[in-house]
Amino acid sequence: MAEAFPGSDSAQRGSGETGPGARPPRPGVRLAVDVGDARVGLAASDPDALVATPVMTLRRDHRRRSDIRMLVKIARDRDARVIYVGLPLSLSGGETASTQKARDYAAALVRRLDQAELPIPVHLIDERLSTVSAAEKMRASGVEARHQRDRIDQAAAVEILTQALDIRRAQGREPGEAVIAAPPADPVS
Repeated sequence: MAEAFPGSDSAQRGSGETGPGARPPRPGVRLAVDVGDARVGLAASDPDALVATPVMTLRRDHRRRSDIRMLVKIARDRDARVIYVGLPLSLSGGETASTQKARDYAAALVRRLDQAELPIPVHLIDERLSTVSAAEKMRASGVEARHQRDRIDQAAAVEILTQALDIRRAQGREPGEAVIAAPPADPVS
């Protein structure tokens, strides 16, 4: 399982200590984001980081990034401790065009959090099949396919968050690959 979530390091953006004798990760609200081309699904945990629930679906705003601004506001309002962004790898674990889009979105989120002076770590979480699983659960609960579109992104975010919370409990650390803000470019002389 550790191979599926590389890059977690205690020195990166407050991800916490790991190993024997380390303190368990601090409790608090965790958020999960399912990034799509048109919409962004959002889920949140309770303050004890035990249960994931859907929050909302945001319309993607590629130019003004109002969706990222809204995520930062929600993170501040809920006093979020960690934000997980779904990383859509291929079934074989390889990177795809969607994988890069999710990485870019997570990096933009980190930059916006830094600008807002919110020291909230962002971690990428392998989300293979989260949307498929969410759709199956919605069908099983009686939601027809034509009515799933409005809620599927939130349900996928719930799947991502549930997976992250389960791993967090099992491993005693924040799962996933920590996203580090790129240093500002050197000015050209």
